[in-house]
Parts: sequence; C-alpha cells; structure tokens
Amino acid sequence: MQTKLFDYELPASLIAQQPTEPRDSSRLLVLHRADGRIEHRIFREIGDYLHAGDLLVGNNSRVIPARLHGRKSTGGAVEIFLLRQQDEAGQTWECLVRGRNLNEGTTIQVAALTAKIIAIQPTGARLIHFSAPLKPYLEELGEIPLPPYITDYVGDRERYQTIYSQPEGSVAAPTAGLHFTPDLLVNLRQKGVAFEPVTLHVGLDTFKPVEAENIEDHHIHTEWAELSSVTAQRINQLTLAGGRVVAVGTTSTRTLEWAATGVQQIDPYASTSCPWQRVAAFAGNVNLFIRPGYRFRAVDALITNFHLPKSSLLLLVSAFVAQLHPDDEDAGRRILLQAYEEAKREGYRFFSFGDAMLIL
Repeated sequence: MQTKLFDYELPASLIAQQPTEPRDSSRLLVLHRADGRIEHRIFREIGDYLHAGDLLVGNNSRVIPARLHGRKSTGGAVEIFLLRQQDEAGQTWECLVRGRNLNEGTTIQVAALTAKIIAIQPTGARLIHFSAPLKPYLEELGEIPLPPYITDYVGDRERYQTIYSQPEGSVAAPTAGLHFTPDLLVNLRQKGVAFEPVTLHVGLDTFKPVEAENIEDHHIHTEWAELSSVTAQRINQLTLAGGRVVAVGTTSTRTLEWAATGVQQIDPYASTSCPWQRVAAFAGNVNLFIRPGYRFRAVDALITNFHLPKSSLLLLVSAFVAQLHPDDEDAGRRILLQAYEEAKREGYRFFSFGDAMLIL
C-alpha cells in the first residue's frame, strides 16, 4: 500500500498550541468503526461509552527534560537532545546535537558536567558520555521538549505530563492520556471501569513520517516497554469475564499488542489467537509495526489524538478501524480520513495538545 494514501492537508490554525483547561474539557470525536458513524462529545463524557468491567490501559512513562544547552571549548553553542539512555549508570546517551563541528572526540561543557562525543551513528545521532550520571541533574539543567509544531506554549511544563506519569524515560508525552483528570478517573472507577498502567518510553521516531514509498518498506523504530505480570493477569481475567480492553493511546496499543504477538511469537497478520491468555508479561524492546492488515488481539477500543499525515501512528489507527472490515482492505483508511475531514470542518484541534478520538 502506498504511503501517499495516508496524507491529508491540515490548516496551521488547527494545530493546537495550548492545551484545554481543565484537561477533560477537550472535545471528543466518537468514531464507530463498524459503520463510520460519528458523534461529537466532550472528553469528560467518555464514561457514556464505557461499561462496568471495562479496563483502561494507559502508558505511565514520564517525559524527561531532554533538551540541554552547552558550549564547546571554543565557545560555540551546542544543543543536546537526549534520545535514549545506553548504559545502566546513565552516563552514556544516544543524542541528537545541534551546532558546528560536533565530531567524535568533541567535548561539551554542560554546566558542571563534561560531555564527550564518543561515536557518530549512521543516522547522524551521537553517543555522548557524561562525566557523571545525568538524571540527578536533569530537572535543573534540562528543558521539557515540546514537538516542533508547538511554538507558542509558555505554560507549566507539568501540563505536558499525564497525571499518572511515574517512571522517567520518554522524550515525548503519550498524549492521549493528557485528557484525564483525577476526578474523571475516580468517576470511571465508581462506574466499574478500572485503570491499569503499562510503560513505553516514547522516542522521537514515533512522530516521524513514513518516508518509504510503500508502507511495507518502512523500518519501524524500537522503544523500551514493560507490561507487568499484575496487568497481564488483569487483562486475561477480564477477557474471560467479557470485559473490554480500552487502550489509552497508540503507545499503550503497541505495548499491549506486543504482549499478545511478539512475546508469544504469533504472526501479527494471522488470525490465530489464544482465548485464555490474551497477553503475556514482558520487559524489553518493542518494534512491532502495526499497519493495515494487522490483526489486533489485545485491544478492543482505542482513545487517541489526531495524528500527523503519513505517520506510523496514523497507520496504526487506520489498521484498528479496518479490523471490523476484513473484506475491504481500504475501509480503515477511508473511514478514518473521512472522520479527520469531519473533524477539520468542525474545528477540532490536532496533534499533541489537541482534541481526542474514541474509536469503538
């Protein structure tokens, strides 16, 4: 399938620069994937579509202050963007850098820390070794990185974290979870809708467009994720009881589906499944490319934001919509992009700080 089929035009005025306040006052487009029917609601009303026995699964990874500023010995300014920790001590990181003549062996002073470029990777990223474990210094030295399409935000950086974020490790927020408030989760719990966390440390490649002409030729990025034995047991018990797994975001979806396919070494595009053990606990790297044709095993409903054109996230959501149309290979893309056009006409706000979709 050609990547260009997943392109669409978006006016810059619809790219959200500020989050809504309170969090759950954002708009909610409800898409019924069986027939393409659309409803327009407010996010705090999402409980109208959830039932006792349903389970929300959200990514609890916390965004680190990944942007650092330093200077070379010559005085030249350098920006370092942390991508991924490479060693247990937390001194060696894969990074993007901005500045001149940043070659192997170059040293950069970041406040009291000395950073040395020890390798240049084929992608252009640098491996940088810091003179001390970096995490204790991040809150003081680092900045929370916002996506490049958010240019005007000057609010509290905590607003770019979910209310349930805990383990640090992401360089971008799992944005579908930004809409939840403590009161909303309490109200849902009182209704019988439970919540369980998974962890996937989001990398920048999540948001890169698919550049291959055909989506099958795209090489998906790798991210570290974990699904605990407690959460896995909860999901398997819920499945036997007839409840639904509602993934909060595409990162939670990738984690859950890896636990259902990659861990159990199941062909992700085959129709086989295990009715009594839907997922298995794991901790490790995830590189599952979910695109049209994929057969979902762990996720029954999806909460997500509106995604960038030609992104792997848009392909994932399209594949989820297509799940109910096995005899029409283009149905998922067609129904999803029609919903996006409706959202544009109705003035929905797109991307990280934007509005949400619930796909049933």
